[in-house]
Amino acid sequence: MVDKKFDGSDGASEFRHRVAAILCASALVTLAGCATAPSEQTVATPPGSDSPGTFLLERGQVAPGQSIPDAAPSETAADNSIDAEMVVDAVDVETTDETAAEDVPPVGLNFLPQADPVFTSEEPEDAAPIASVPISSIEQGADGAAAQTAPSELPVTAVRPGDPDIWQRILTGYALPDENHPRAVAHRRWYINNRAYLNRTFERARPFLFYIVQEVERRGMPLELALLPVVESAFQPFAYSHGRASGIWQFIPGTAKRYGVSITWWYDGRRDIIASTRAALDYLEDLHKRFDNDWLLALAAYNSGEGTVGRAIRANRKKHKPTDYWNLKLPKETAGYVPRLLAVSHVVRNAAQYKIPLPPIPAQPYLEVVEIDSQIDVALAAELAGLPVDDIYRLNAGLNRWATDPKGPHRLVLPATHVHGFQSALAELPPDKRVRWERHTIASGESLISIAKRYETTPEVIRDTNGLKGNMIRAGQQLIIPVAQRSSVAYTMSEEQRAARTKEQAHGNSKVVHTVKSGESLWTLSRKYKVSTQNIAAWNSMATRDTLKIGQKLVIWQKGGAAPKGATAGAKLAATDVRPPTSKQRIRYTVRKGDSLARIAQRFNTSVASIQKWNADALARKKYLQPGQTLTLYVDAVQAAETS
Repeated sequence: MVDKKFDGSDGASEFRHRVAAILCASALVTLAGCATAPSEQTVATPPGSDSPGTFLLERGQVAPGQSIPDAAPSETAADNSIDAEMVVDAVDVETTDETAAEDVPPVGLNFLPQADPVFTSEEPEDAAPIASVPISSIEQGADGAAAQTAPSELPVTAVRPGDPDIWQRILTGYALPDENHPRAVAHRRWYINNRAYLNRTFERARPFLFYIVQEVERRGMPLELALLPVVESAFQPFAYSHGRASGIWQFIPGTAKRYGVSITWWYDGRRDIIASTRAALDYLEDLHKRFDNDWLLALAAYNSGEGTVGRAIRANRKKHKPTDYWNLKLPKETAGYVPRLLAVSHVVRNAAQYKIPLPPIPAQPYLEVVEIDSQIDVALAAELAGLPVDDIYRLNAGLNRWATDPKGPHRLVLPATHVHGFQSALAELPPDKRVRWERHTIASGESLISIAKRYETTPEVIRDTNGLKGNMIRAGQQLIIPVAQRSSVAYTMSEEQRAARTKEQAHGNSKVVHTVKSGESLWTLSRKYKVSTQNIAAWNSMATRDTLKIGQKLVIWQKGGAAPKGATAGAKLAATDVRPPTSKQRIRYTVRKGDSLARIAQRFNTSVASIQKWNADALARKKYLQPGQTLTLYVDAVQAAETS
């Protein structure tokens, strides 16, 4: 769960502003008074925020260009502990471009835009969306800029004049109320004022939206639900939240297992558009039934858990209060979650009124599911489909490795225009050529685990392939092992390559390469270099409990100075280069009761010094951490997901 809180505490003056704002907004309906200028008022940056924004506080329908009364202060941030039954985390989008920090939707009870609600992704937020800008035309430059490379051939299907597009189809299935509650209106106004953000999100949705609409429609559910990934993940398949939620529907591992979504060494179904959409709609249907067919309560429970919503309902019943969504006392994020979906739905419905051009997306299948019956090398699949490897990974984001999971699902999602060519080429390929095979002669001292690691596979695959019943092997025995057809660097979005990039990311002013000696451990190295064991593990894409090997090379980052004995000094970075590279993803963490900088650093595999550097201004304003305070953290999505 991404807790986003804003603590406004400007006292009586802000209270007077709020009262004036409400009175003014009410007067607009009948007197058209208070504010007549056509321009909108820009809200000053609230305390704790690093970006300004605009908002409109309204009671009734808002016409474009209507002026804004004075800013309403935020409510004091309350403790927002996560319910033990919470099963799906909501996430928010951020861009790695700090100049676009205001381009983030507001969250929670506040009418003011909050400080950068964010989620993280294993690719930059502004990465090229499929079928809008060619996927492979964007690569991460060393300075964080997008570097142009060979363009992708992934097709863009145009909407012909007179043909229905996906937006018309979605509108015909709307069933949720078009609320004018102040919370919904505030979020609505944010989206209206940040249409570039919406455009990027909808472009990312292009390959997936028709499939989702079709599945929602088939179940007879409100078609507004097809827009829920806008709120959850901004349609980023690699989206990740610090609560371990992943994919466009943001499932945490527990709920994924509960709804039959597989997570293995080879494959994470939470990022699979087919598996995750099926599970998300199953879950929403179950919640809808549990909460007496109330979709708003079902959505609230999707965000915060059934237990949280159930307890809020019981609390209101005891007090003889209404038990509808708007009257429940829910966690701050959940109080803003449902209004955000309603706001997005409203903007789509009234896009012409607000002069927001929705990207033309045909109401026809973009993707097709191709059954492949067995494991296949990702690079080979890309070659057979006539697509770049990165496109295969982005359309099949559940793939963790160089090949599909040998135990399934045995399918690939491909652009419809590439399916026939892929199927024809696959039919001509013998099944035993879908992966490359090597014969390995077992050496003395080897184990299935060490052999599997060498060939980037698992002991289970080796056992199954060779008919072994256990882990006992003997020197001189020969094994047949499936291996990648290309070098590992060709699989640029595999988990291994994402981890490899981690070791190249700067975490200090100077890098040393330490050669492990007999008797050393991560703990002894942490004492020697005055860094945490978690940091060393994170910098080297390993777990803190991994055993070190004599002669192993470890990358260790320091603030500066001479390298200790046993270490080789690396390149020294400019002291002013304090912003992490954009391949390191930014999250906004909300401080909770009992948190300390040390505890937060340990959780996210970083250091206290780094957190202090990234939040110098915010920490300088407050002597102690306060619940509800927000901190900016830069974490590696893969490493954080494995260790959280």
